[in-house]
Amino acid sequence: MSPREQWVAFLTIVTKEIRRFTRIWPQTLLPPAITMTLYFVIFGNLIGSRVGEMGGFDYMQYIVPGLIMMSVIQNSYGNVVSSFFSTKFQHSIEEMLVSPMPPWIILCGFVVGGMVRGMLVGVIVSMLSLFFTHLTMQHIFVTVVVVVLTAALFSLGGFINAILAKKFDDISIVPTFVLTPLTYLGGVFYSIDMLPEFWRAVSLANPIVYMVNAFRYGVLGVSDVNVYASLAAIAGFVGVFFMIALWMLRRGTGIRH
Repeated sequence: MSPREQWVAFLTIVTKEIRRFTRIWPQTLLPPAITMTLYFVIFGNLIGSRVGEMGGFDYMQYIVPGLIMMSVIQNSYGNVVSSFFSTKFQHSIEEMLVSPMPPWIILCGFVVGGMVRGMLVGVIVSMLSLFFTHLTMQHIFVTVVVVVLTAALFSLGGFINAILAKKFDDISIVPTFVLTPLTYLGGVFYSIDMLPEFWRAVSLANPIVYMVNAFRYGVLGVSDVNVYASLAAIAGFVGVFFMIALWMLRRGTGIRH
């Protein structure tokens, strides 16, 4: 394929992915908006008023960056894992694989579709948060980079999960037993500096701690960890996950029998 044809193929997959989740917006965009609004009301207004300040900010301001990042993570992952598994289940992936399209075009198309949904939900949640608190962006470059890298990483994670899944039940195992616990223990609702030394050391093994804190640094200017080391680590994970997903797609893992 010529570069122009590859670009057209890439745009076709991305457009198809965006149309898919925007067509069913009551199932893809509305639920995270309602869920995060409840978080703002319950944890921000009701409980937050009793907690007081954290990291030099009131509790609502402190948790908003973490909640935005949580919505980006969950929706980037969920979009790709459900979309690619459906494509595999309906055997339409086989039509893509026998086409002249290189596997990396297929991978990038699905991943960018997941990133768009994750970041769109992030924007919606950010706008909703402004009804509850005041936010001023402190480091816009860091904020944009960490959101893009995190959306890419979890879109790739969703792709790998979809490749390995053999039935619909398998695509909910990782979000339920891995992603959700790591997100809730990733410093969304608290500073890991508040933890005893042992549990703080344990928390540093959670990769979501670095994403949440890097984003919090971009928005509020405070972080519990080194921000630039966090960005380098996230970028490294994106590279590793991309190579694994591409290798599995080329090899036909979970697709060819």
